[in-house]
Amino acid sequence: MTQRRKFTPAFKAQVVLEVLTGAKRPAQVCKEYGLKDSVLARWRQQFLERAPSLFEPTTDHEACRARIAELERMVGRLTLELEIAKKAFGLWGSPASRNGGW
Repeated sequence: MTQRRKFTPAFKAQVVLEVLTGAKRPAQVCKEYGLKDSVLARWRQQFLERAPSLFEPTTDHEACRARIAELERMVGRLTLELEIAKKAFGLWGSPASRNGGW
C-alpha cells in the first residue's frame, strides 16, 4: 500500500496561485507536480473559499495579546518570588557556614 503524500500549505498556495495568475495551465501544473486534477480543483476551491477571511478583522489577536500579558505578569511574579527565596536561603544558610557548622 502506498503512503499518501503530504503537502505544506505554502506549497498548495503556490500551486493554486500559479493556476489563478495564469502563469501555468491546470493540466501543466498537475503534470509538473504529479497531482490529480481533482486534488488541484479541491485546493483551488479551498483557496477561493478562505481568501475573503484573510481580510476580516479578527479578535484572536486581542485574545493572544491578553494571554501574553497575563503570562508576562506571571513570569515577573515568579521571578520576584525566586529572588526572595534565594535571599532567604542565603540568610538562613549563612550563619551555619560562618560558625563552621554543617
